[in-house]
Amino acid sequence: QVQLLQYGGGLAQPGGSLGLSCAASGSIRSINDMGWYRQAPGKQRESVATISNRGVTNYADSVKGRFTISRDNAKNTVYLQMNSLKPEDTAVYYCNAQVRVVVHFSDYWGQGTQVTVSS
Repeated sequence: QVQLLQYGGGLAQPGGSLGLSCAASGSIRSINDMGWYRQAPGKQRESVATISNRGVTNYADSVKGRFTISRDNAKNTVYLQMNSLKPEDTAVYYCNAQVRVVVHFSDYWGQGTQVTVSS
């Protein structure tokens, strides 16, 4: 069994910063890509940022230059540093990991964390 536990998030003012972390645990043989997704009320879930196991990153255009994704492979943990936050960043954020337990990789998701940007 694999579990992804998220930490962080909360309330920030516009222009402020927040950090998220997500730790994977359980019967993990290896992890491929890890990433952060978000879902705002009434909208579909969208990709925010992803990072490969070699550190190659991809960002949504809306967060480029403001958000930074990183990971610690030894700890099976992915991070998201969010700076210069905007009200439109308000959403529930989910971490994702492509985990190999036995042979094939499968997607696992964190429990979700609310991020609210408001004055």
